[in-house]
Amino acid sequence: MMNTILTTGDWVKGTSRNGELIIGYIENLDHHRATVKAKVITSDNREIEGNTIPLLAKDVKKLPDFRIANKGQIQFLIDLALSTGDEEWFLELTSKLNSMRELVRDAK
Repeated sequence: MMNTILTTGDWVKGTSRNGELIIGYIENLDHHRATVKAKVITSDNREIEGNTIPLLAKDVKKLPDFRIANKGQIQFLIDLALSTGDEEWFLELTSKLNSMRELVRDAK
């Protein structure tokens, strides 16, 4: 039985079938086979970065949700959204960045 707390879009840390450490996000779940397909953002095997690979659900752990604390973090995440081609996330992040800029401008 697959870990039911995993959902599409979750950021995960896991181990590939070849023993490579990966960090990425879930693009697809297969409950029947207890597998996930994850987009690899970073890995100790640079050649698989940017690829979507199958992983056994038991070999992945959901990363905790994170809060954006400052402008630098948002800019880093915008770069990540661009590199992964996630337009919706990019637009959400740029909106947050613009809101922060407006707060700073209004405070002056």
